[in-house]
Amino acid sequence: MRRMPAADIHSFFGTLRAANPQPASELAYTSVFELLAAVLLSAQATDVSVNKATRRLFLVANTPQALINLGEAAVADHIKTIGLYRNKAKHLLQTCHILVDQHGGQVPRSRAALEALPGVGRKTANVVLNVAFGEPTNAVDTHVFRVSNRTGLAPGKTPLAVEQQLDVRVPSAFRQDAHHWLILHGRYVCTARSPKCGDCTVRLQCSTGRRLPPV
Repeated sequence: MRRMPAADIHSFFGTLRAANPQPASELAYTSVFELLAAVLLSAQATDVSVNKATRRLFLVANTPQALINLGEAAVADHIKTIGLYRNKAKHLLQTCHILVDQHGGQVPRSRAALEALPGVGRKTANVVLNVAFGEPTNAVDTHVFRVSNRTGLAPGKTPLAVEQQLDVRVPSAFRQDAHHWLILHGRYVCTARSPKCGDCTVRLQCSTGRRLPPV
């Protein structure tokens, strides 16, 4: 895969920013804990399906202690429309216990503490650090991984390799919002099947798109 020239990266993100100056997560949440819970539940599930489930769950319980009081079976029942809901309910309750016992019921701000929570991997930690705490992290999900490789922006064989490339290649002016733009671009334009190259505003910067016939 041809790497996107460094000179094109600024215009790539500048174009995405012009179209969406303030990108945001499509998960619904009203607190740092709700964000953590929603991201934990979103593995192998769509944001739409997670929002439908958490809308019901958070009306009943939306703090670690409240979820503990609700109980694992009831939590599982509220999120049963999400894939792998039993394991996710188990991990969420285990996380709640750790938050209450070790962090005073608050979501920790350090990567190490976040990744020590059951069901929380590097991607989830990066989302929380970025969205909740304003750190310029790059959360690499399937969309970010695909767009980074397909465009040549940050090629890598693993999510960690792509993340490390993004950390180096994304200009500081775009770093805070970069993964949001990449997620949204992958979700709605640079899709896994039948990417909408004809509608792509960054086609000329894309290592794949620029090789295609003019539209």
